[in-house]
Amino acid sequence: MSPPADVRKRPRSATQMGMTDTPAPGSRDHPPASLRAEQIAQTRAALVAAGRQLFGTKGYAATSVEDIARTARVTTGALYHHFPTKAAVFEAVFEQVHAEMLAASMEASAAAEGTLDMLAAGFDIFLDWVLEPAVQRILVTDAPAVLGLARFVELDERYALEPAVQALQAANAAGLLHVDDPQTLVRLLFGAMTRAGLLIASSPDPKATRDAVGATFSQMMSGFLAGPG
Repeated sequence: MSPPADVRKRPRSATQMGMTDTPAPGSRDHPPASLRAEQIAQTRAALVAAGRQLFGTKGYAATSVEDIARTARVTTGALYHHFPTKAAVFEAVFEQVHAEMLAASMEASAAAEGTLDMLAAGFDIFLDWVLEPAVQRILVTDAPAVLGLARFVELDERYALEPAVQALQAANAAGLLHVDDPQTLVRLLFGAMTRAGLLIASSPDPKATRDAVGATFSQMMSGFLAGPG
């Protein structure tokens, strides 16, 4: 007679039970997706803030990747996880500063009365911002060289071109201005603003140059005012 079979259940292995060494979602080693996204966003924001501080004070050429990582209190590996190059950090900084300036410019224009005053108010904000040395370095001095002219123009126009063109078109329709080609005029004005920034940045008396540029802009734009009839 054969001995009875051992029917006692043997312990199942961790693999058989579907258990692995992978941390469970929500554990300390595997935080929830929302927390990971927040950590990623915080690290990126810290890198952009560090880049903005260093590019604004030291300039692009004098700032290293290690400087940015150290100021942000992260490793260089973490920096490269978010940005492939130092130029990519600069581009993020440029977009941030440019967006803030554009928002201030649009707010000033909205509060102005009259078409010419609206245009002048927006232009004046740019001139005031460029008086700040950090803004000069980022938006005017370094941006065209670091980004390349094509990318610089693309970013400069991305959010500002269409609203400016629409403002001129509305002024045309209301009979306040006479501009045959609003889009071309806006692009020329953007180029003039860049040149104005360079004049202010290189001037021994930036404030006086800023005022002279503002007055000249108003005189130039007054030539587009629609005449009677």
